[in-house]
Amino acid sequence: MSKTDLSGKNSEEKIEYLINEVNSREAEVAELRQELADARETIEEFKRMIFASRSEKKHVGFDDPNQLTLMDLFNEAEFASDSSVEEIPVKQAVEGYLRKKADEKKKKPTYEEMFDSLPSRELRCSVAPEDRICPDCGAEMERIGWDYVRTELEIIPAQVRKVVIYQEKVACRKCAEKFGEAYFVEAEIPSVLIPKSFASPTTVAYVMYEKYINSMPLYRQEKALLQMGVKISRTTLANWCIYCGLKYFKPVYQVMAGHLLERNCTAGDETPCQVLKEDGRTAQQKSYMWIHCTTNLDGLPPIMLYEYNPSRSGSVPENFYKEYKGKYVIVDGYQGYNKLPKGTVRCGCLAHFRRKFYEALPAADRKAGKSKSPAALIVNLCDKIFEIERGFTGLTPAERKIQREKSKEREIWKMIWAELDNISASSGSLLGKALTYARNQKPYMENYFLDGGVPVSNNFTESCGARPYAVGRKNFYFHDTPDGAEASSIIYSLAQTAKLNNISVFKYLQTVLLYMPDYVNEPEGIEELMPWSDKMQRLCAINKKATVEDGSGNPALFV
Repeated sequence: MSKTDLSGKNSEEKIEYLINEVNSREAEVAELRQELADARETIEEFKRMIFASRSEKKHVGFDDPNQLTLMDLFNEAEFASDSSVEEIPVKQAVEGYLRKKADEKKKKPTYEEMFDSLPSRELRCSVAPEDRICPDCGAEMERIGWDYVRTELEIIPAQVRKVVIYQEKVACRKCAEKFGEAYFVEAEIPSVLIPKSFASPTTVAYVMYEKYINSMPLYRQEKALLQMGVKISRTTLANWCIYCGLKYFKPVYQVMAGHLLERNCTAGDETPCQVLKEDGRTAQQKSYMWIHCTTNLDGLPPIMLYEYNPSRSGSVPENFYKEYKGKYVIVDGYQGYNKLPKGTVRCGCLAHFRRKFYEALPAADRKAGKSKSPAALIVNLCDKIFEIERGFTGLTPAERKIQREKSKEREIWKMIWAELDNISASSGSLLGKALTYARNQKPYMENYFLDGGVPVSNNFTESCGARPYAVGRKNFYFHDTPDGAEASSIIYSLAQTAKLNNISVFKYLQTVLLYMPDYVNEPEGIEELMPWSDKMQRLCAINKKATVEDGSGNPALFV
């Protein structure tokens, strides 16, 4: 209303108008101040994510002493060293890493037991000929024995050697002399891995192991191979990985997927990736690596599968789970999982739930190491649930289900929902976003009570699935083509599944590449290549001197 408009109003109307204007301006100022506060809070959170420790410790505000900073990466030896720590003598027991029950005493392995599976050689230090003469009488001294001194570890760097393959042929000389012709037999030879290529199962397995387990990009491998005396371009190395991944590993991957879809409970997650040369998309657009895996509570062999897809839409999990024979899927709060098949029970993740409130903790409270904020209360209640769950380690799904009902977890959840109803915050603040996330996830958070095989969080998927891929992604940055991304997802799947099944990843990749040229169209043979099969557990065991070569260094075709 302009000044001219006010001219026709009486004093009371003018006062009322001015009061309304002041109230409107105050409301606008309050709204802008809240937006500014939310923006500042968001900026501080971004700073924390970039520069501060990423550890979500129970006592917020204290830096993780085991968290390496950027400068520590250049000074790792000094960071990790501790002169007060002594090496454990050979005869002294070594503490294992597995959690033990209070009333259970686990036998501690000695160094001798730990090293028993390693190849060994003896270093006999003989007395020099000039020192074998007796200084008293001049006679030559004789050996009276060997004294044990110590045991050391020896690491032999990788070596490259060429293998020249010959095929033996045998014929009956007697028939040749008598009839002029003879029956002959040719020795069986390994099938060629890649036509017109010098690649062997060992070579390709080594390249894959370095890239997908040790996160060494191909351009670094190219330089490392040059130091070994052989020049192989990164393009050739990439072609090997893509060809073998799609031709030989994909059938194994598909059988693994079939086993995963038969489990009662699975887990899912997704992480972004970048593919440069994809039709209809720019190099800057995000693609995704989807993760589908088992949980760590069903007592069955673990399976970790990666699936590349340019989309993050709900059609991806919908298509993957369309033949799902199980019942439960534990995922985070992403809405794309709402398209899971009918009858599938979606379960929420307590770690994601807790993380939202952890991120909403005031920065000052984090530094102080304690907080009385509403967010801290929710974090502490979540920690109590995690603490109770840790007490169920080692139980069967049936036993865990019973113990959960007997515990105070139900009561804690009631406290969480009651506290959330009493918290108010602006929708743009971190606390407001946490409240929205929590309320949206309420229908799924307590579904883990339905089955003891359902974990309370999706941490297993993140730590054993998303994190290994993220570490590799930091080194190779992007995938060049969709075929390369798909091959990478398949190779990651076999490598991580082998690792989770406690077998040698390198031996497993080598064995699959050795057998698959003959097994491509043999489902029964592919079934034997599952990492948990008796054959793979025997051939690829870490703690046994198993090998896929015979004593002469040749492939053992029938083992």
